[in-house]
Amino acid sequence: MTQFLQSYHLLGLAIGLCTFLIIGLFHPLVIKCEYHFGTRCWWWFLILGTAMLAASVAVADVFWSSVLGVTAFSSYWTILEIFEQRERVRKGWFPANPKRNTPDK
Repeated sequence: MTQFLQSYHLLGLAIGLCTFLIIGLFHPLVIKCEYHFGTRCWWWFLILGTAMLAASVAVADVFWSSVLGVTAFSSYWTILEIFEQRERVRKGWFPANPKRNTPDK
């Protein structure tokens, strides 16, 4: 696949599209994870990011290495966004989960 993308000069376009889709996926994921689990789920994204980073280094193909790297750093960025989402919920910009009575730690 990478050969095809490189031969038609579409590799950068494909990586950009995948980056757009990955970031678009993580945006609602932050909202849903904070709603259902609070900030306690931040370590899931740390593990995911570290695994994707290791895979990015291990993969030789430029396209897949780039996609894995973008996923890794989007996952790391999500850790910050989880805590910022808690503040947005506290300010009333997003709904709080009424079933979750325990405070976040």
